Amino acid sequence: MTKTKKRSKAPLVFLFILLLLIISVGGFVYASMQPMPASDQPVAFEIPEGTGTAKIADRLQEEGLIRSALLYKAYLKMENEGTAFKAGTYELLPGSDYESITAALNGKETGIARRESVRVTIPEGFTIKQIADRLSEKGGWDAKKIRALAREPEKFADDLPGEIPGEVKLTYALEGYLFPDTYEFETTASEEDVVRRLVQETRKKLESISDFDSLLKERGLTVHELLTVASLVEREAVADSERQLIAGVIYNRLDDPMKLQIDATVQYALGEQKERLLYSDLKIDSPYNTYKYEGLPPGPIASPSLKSIEAALQPEASDYFFYVTKKDGSGEHFFAKTFAEHEKNIEKSKAGGK
Repeated sequence: MTKTKKRSKAPLVFLFILLLLIISVGGFVYASMQPMPASDQPVAFEIPEGTGTAKIADRLQEEGLIRSALLYKAYLKMENEGTAFKAGTYELLPGSDYESITAALNGKETGIARRESVRVTIPEGFTIKQIADRLSEKGGWDAKKIRALAREPEKFADDLPGEIPGEVKLTYALEGYLFPDTYEFETTASEEDVVRRLVQETRKKLESISDFDSLLKERGLTVHELLTVASLVEREAVADSERQLIAGVIYNRLDDPMKLQIDATVQYALGEQKERLLYSDLKIDSPYNTYKYEGLPPGPIASPSLKSIEAALQPEASDYFFYVTKKDGSGEHFFAKTFAEHEKNIEKSKAGGK
């Protein structure tokens, strides 16, 4: 009699496990594609000009409007969507499904508001006056009101990264505290809203610096003094590679002590950007004139970039006390330890930096 071979149960077990796995993954995907819990309170969602689809999906998840950025990206790819998303600020309701969110970002969903916005770039090294003029030009905000707000730091006390000294006479208390960057503002924003946003960005940027508090303490500076030094670096340095070295020269002169003699502080005191300063300009009686008074000016003279702030925090040590522009188009400087060397560098600069 022939014996019947027993069939192995292994293939059946494998198929059973595979089926469970498919059901589990399918369930997970299904659950992840479901709308978030509904709410009557809309979430303001901003799409800056030039933002890519992937970044938009990531931010939708961060804002709690979708469960999975990865699955939303897959949805957009399958539906051939995402290429027509429009920059602006939207009021999206939590609980909206993929189709509704996509329609809204395409500007087609009537049930979800899209608020008009304006994009404004504040260049690094701009003063309050220049910032006010730029905001007026690009967004129609009142430049005079913005300048007035820059003299009222108490309105922004909760947003400032540090205390602004009240015992010194500042041209604009918020000078140096309006961070230079590209912003997207609602057209309905007030002048105070706009100024607050720029102040908040300065605080955010400082908080993003690793070990900021310990580095500040190590240098023995207040935030106000740091931003003042950083603004000098911003106006003096053109080449990024020289920012830390120029910061080091500034500290060397402060420690000596000797007058900083920085042309940009005289221009700030004059209230205008002159291509060439006259000897009479250097005599202007202003606390900002570092040719007349020792030490730092009473406050920043411009809005410093993050690179200049970092350079002011961590300067490059050297024995240099002087520098002069090469005048060869590079924006770089000749550095010197003594005044005699500095005079030679001035002659080299006049000769075209050779």
